Amino acid sequence: MYIETQAPRSTVSTEFLFTDSDFSKVRAMIHRRAGIALGEQKRQMVYSRLSRRLRELRMPEFSSYLELLESRQDGDEWQSFINSLTTNLTSFFREAHHFPVLAEHVRKAREPVTIWCSAASTGEEPYSIAITLIEALGDKANAARVISTDIDTAVLAKAQAGVFTADQVKALSPERLRRFFNKGTGSNAGKVRIRPEVAQLVKFSRLNLLDPSWSVKEPLDAIFCRNVMIYFDKPTQKKVLDRFAPLLKTNGLLFAGHSENASLVNQTFRPLGQTVYELARAKGKAGVP
Repeated sequence: MYIETQAPRSTVSTEFLFTDSDFSKVRAMIHRRAGIALGEQKRQMVYSRLSRRLRELRMPEFSSYLELLESRQDGDEWQSFINSLTTNLTSFFREAHHFPVLAEHVRKAREPVTIWCSAASTGEEPYSIAITLIEALGDKANAARVISTDIDTAVLAKAQAGVFTADQVKALSPERLRRFFNKGTGSNAGKVRIRPEVAQLVKFSRLNLLDPSWSVKEPLDAIFCRNVMIYFDKPTQKKVLDRFAPLLKTNGLLFAGHSENASLVNQTFRPLGQTVYELARAKGKAGVP
C-alpha cells in the first residue's frame, strides 16, 4: 500500500518551481526590506516578475534564487529584487486636484520652497510639482527645490533622463508642452525632453522609506506620498507618518493618494481637503478650499 502525499503547490506555469514556502519567503523578504505587504492574490504577479531574474541569472528554481539573496544580505541582487516587485503607475498631473492646492500654498510660503516627492517613479510627479512651482512663483521658483526619491533605481534612471513619449504627455495642454518641454527630432522624433529650467529644480536620489535614516532633513513645505501607503500594513504606515511629521514646517501639507484617505487620519495628521492633510498640531489653515 502506498500513501499519496501532496507536493508543495506551485503556480500554473511550470517553467520554474514556485512553492508555497517560496511565496511566503518572498512576502517576508519584501516586507522586511521595503515595507510592502503582498497579499495572497499577488502570487502570480510575484512569479511573473521574479521569473525574469531567474532567467537572467540562469537559475533553475525560486528556492535557489532566494538562497542567493539570503546568503548575500548586502548584495546588489537585493536592489533588482526590490525593483522587480515595486509598482510604478504614474502620469503627469495625476490626481489633478492636488496641484491648485499646492500652487496656492506655495504662494503664501516663505522662501525658499522645498517639496519632497517620496515616490518619484519615472519622474512625471516631481516634474509636475516643478511645473506647478514655476507657474505659481514665476522667477522666485529658481530658489525652490523638489527633492525626488524612490526605492526603485531603474525608474529613477528614467526620471533623471527626463525623456517622455508623446503618449506620456498627451494629456498636457499645448501651452504646457511648448513652455516646459523640448520636442525631439530625428531619432528622437515622437519624444519630448523636460526643459532645463524645470529639471534644475528637481534632484533625484534613491531612498527607502524603511531605512533607519533618511537623507531628507530640511524643513519641508509639502510632502507628496501618493499611492504608497496602500502597499504598507498599518504599523508601517504609522511609522512612516510619524517620521514625516517632524520634517514638515508648521503649516506644511501632506498629499496622499485617492485610495489612502482613511488610513492617514491619526493623531499625527488631520484632513484638510480631498486627500490633503496638515499636521494635527498646526494652527490655522493652509489655503485649501
